[in-house]
Amino acid sequence: MASELMNQRDIEFMLYEFFDSESLLKRERYQDHDRHTFNEVIATAKTIAEKYFLPIRQKLDTHQPTFDGKKVHLIPELKPAIDAVIASGLSSATADYETSGMQLPPIIASIATSYLTVAGGVGLGYNMLTTANANLLSAHGSEELIEKWVKPMRAGRFMGTMAMTEPGSGSGLGDLITKATKAEDGSYRISGNKIYISGGDHDLSENIVHLVLARLTGAPKGIRGISLFVVPKFLLNDDGSIGDDNEVALSGLFHKMGGRAQTSTSLSFGEKNGSVGYLVGEENQGLKYMFHMMNEARIMVGTSAAVIGIAGYLYSLDYAKNRPQGRLPSSKDPLSPMVNIIEHADVRRMLLAQKAYAEGAFSLVLYGTQLSDDEKTAASAEEKEHAHLLLDFLTPIIKTWPSEYGTKANDLAIQVLGGHGYINEHPVELFYRDNRLNAIHEGTTGIQSLDLLTRKVPMNKMAGYLATLTEINITIEQAKHYESLTEFSQQLSTAVKSLQLTTEALLIAMTTTNIDLALANSVKYLELFGHVIIAWLWLKQGLVATKALENKPHQDDENFYQGKLQTLQYFYRFELPQIALWSALLIQSDDSTYQMKAEWF
Repeated sequence: MASELMNQRDIEFMLYEFFDSESLLKRERYQDHDRHTFNEVIATAKTIAEKYFLPIRQKLDTHQPTFDGKKVHLIPELKPAIDAVIASGLSSATADYETSGMQLPPIIASIATSYLTVAGGVGLGYNMLTTANANLLSAHGSEELIEKWVKPMRAGRFMGTMAMTEPGSGSGLGDLITKATKAEDGSYRISGNKIYISGGDHDLSENIVHLVLARLTGAPKGIRGISLFVVPKFLLNDDGSIGDDNEVALSGLFHKMGGRAQTSTSLSFGEKNGSVGYLVGEENQGLKYMFHMMNEARIMVGTSAAVIGIAGYLYSLDYAKNRPQGRLPSSKDPLSPMVNIIEHADVRRMLLAQKAYAEGAFSLVLYGTQLSDDEKTAASAEEKEHAHLLLDFLTPIIKTWPSEYGTKANDLAIQVLGGHGYINEHPVELFYRDNRLNAIHEGTTGIQSLDLLTRKVPMNKMAGYLATLTEINITIEQAKHYESLTEFSQQLSTAVKSLQLTTEALLIAMTTTNIDLALANSVKYLELFGHVIIAWLWLKQGLVATKALENKPHQDDENFYQGKLQTLQYFYRFELPQIALWSALLIQSDDSTYQMKAEWF
């Protein structure tokens, strides 16, 4: 059974109706491109996805990487697929021409990558982490580091990782103990252990460039004493060729519930003389630099979650349209023909929920991707600053809401298929397992909620928070001009007021009462805010659809736009009202979870 990897019509809607990506061609950086090249890049990604990744998707899942004590073994079909991505230029799609890049807008690269993600799972993660690694070094590394490490990564010779987590510190980076000692030649010697390093060892490239957080002797305790180093698997000779081993040893592989195509490793650095490391930027500023990569990775995680949610939705939709089973309750003739299960109202409920979650999440991550572009390439300094303000504030939601609700969509896809959804003859169970990781890595849901409430909301006199509400209110005002959208604009206005009251109550509680109690339900605050953001984006989609229907499009487009409006209605009637309960719990600082004692479990 085959279904679309991505919805081509929805991609066209997002690119050319919702975000007006053709307007980006006015920016100097993108003047070599046009709509045709945008479409060709996406088509190339689709071709590579279908030719190289899709045929091995199940094998990547069932044949996990192995370690024989000396070397990692991956299925041989993965390297040609990775090489095809590199040869196409897609692995450096947004990079400068000078570093082998294509200078494409990030939103185009994001959609192209989405095809590869759906077809190959996290098999593409090797390329994506490498791109994020190279982007960090391009922003914060010296010319020497860029020449020595970034250019080979852009060219596909080397791959990259980020090495943060340690066995004893987990998400608490302030407690990391990996050591760095300065050597006479100006380099450093790194020693310590890191775990859960995605892509930490493999044979897909000549070298692996690790970005490692470590603490210099005598550095301040906590996060203020962390520095960032380039620590390659192999050192380089003067001519740039591969040199000596750098004491980066693989000590084991983790075998995961999903996302099995990409190695998850335990690495040991410098067990004998210390691994040679090269300082990025200044000493004790490492976490600030690493957040450049982490924030980019968080948008990537949200995007992966959204598109895997879409993949499950499209597969279950195709299944529901072609699977005959049962009869409608109104049918009194047991001998009448069976109907396809999409005719059953509960199946349509599950499909509609998936569409609301997945396409809503997709619009959110593309919005974040466009903001990341605007903060660098927008026409004016004011536009760049505004984009930065919005993106910095919204990043916890961009990462987390798709991760939580994309997985909920995948859960519903399994349910639509019933027993067939629970077996690996269909990919929906694989989508669920792959997606489940996204709520964990790059900052768990709980960590993101604390970041949103304690840092992002009050930051700079609530500038990001207020800018976000302004954007929402602009859309509400626009929707008031359309009678068919009045119900939704009024409901969103009420939701914003509820969000404001909840935020005010929490900020007061954080300063006047027990801070631990005030933050005990922070996850529900993030979920509440996320629902408001998704409702806003669905209203924006509804505006585009309503305007398009005024032009009396042909039947296929009319059906597409009506589907958008019906999903908007579903989200506002089934999902958005839930924030009233969450708001009440948050405003009264409900102590149900806080007062539960460990010994009572």
